[in-house]
Amino acid sequence: MRIATWNVNSVRSRLEHLQRWLTDQTLDIVCLQETKVVDEQFPLEPLQALGYHCAIAGQKSYNGVAILSRQPLADVQIGFGAVLGAEAVGDLDEQKRVISGRSGDLRIINLYVPNGSELGSEKYDYKLRWLTCLQQYLTVLGDRESQIHICGDFNIALEDRDIYDPAGKETHIMSSPTEREALRQSVLSLGFVDAFRLFEAGADQFSWWDYRTGAFRRNRGWRIDHHYLSESAKARAIACHIDREPRTWEKPSDHTPVVLELADE
Repeated sequence: MRIATWNVNSVRSRLEHLQRWLTDQTLDIVCLQETKVVDEQFPLEPLQALGYHCAIAGQKSYNGVAILSRQPLADVQIGFGAVLGAEAVGDLDEQKRVISGRSGDLRIINLYVPNGSELGSEKYDYKLRWLTCLQQYLTVLGDRESQIHICGDFNIALEDRDIYDPAGKETHIMSSPTEREALRQSVLSLGFVDAFRLFEAGADQFSWWDYRTGAFRRNRGWRIDHHYLSESAKARAIACHIDREPRTWEKPSDHTPVVLELADE
């Protein structure tokens, strides 16, 4: 099974790129973030023509997540509230950032973690609240299901080797100690492992590059797009790599796909 995560930064603006990449790849599941489109305007037909079923949760102009799959997913759930209940979640499901479904015995969870804007801002506080809710969500799911895969744009570089230049990271959004600890608590403390680091230990391997200052050409990037596996799913991991090719195309997303390969059950 091959699973990809890709923040496409508008699925309609990047549709030709997505079609080109899907045609060139052999993928079972593709998790998209920042689709930026209401469900009624999601480009279902061209993706279905490529053989994909589409589970979608979108909103106008912002956020939005989708899972494309060769086989229909079972038990598709949207938002934290599907597991925790609306009262426990409060306002955190107003933005479309969470979608999941089951493929065989594997629960696939696709996330678009808030960026946070800047340290100390309201958006930063929202990000931390969101990550706390994520921990609660994964805790409950972990009691129900053993094989869980989480992927998406986490908007956090967990370690210094995930940033081209970690100087000043303490005061930089996406790398502050508080954000990193929140990610550790919400995901890693529950026993999930970073699938990419099972196979790649080196630095200078990134999934996002700012559009400005020639960041991609100079490889001044960040690794903020992740795959995480529960302990039982970890045993199925075969490979994980970052595909830089789509970032070289004209008018690309600022992110590039990350592909995980799992052994079939």
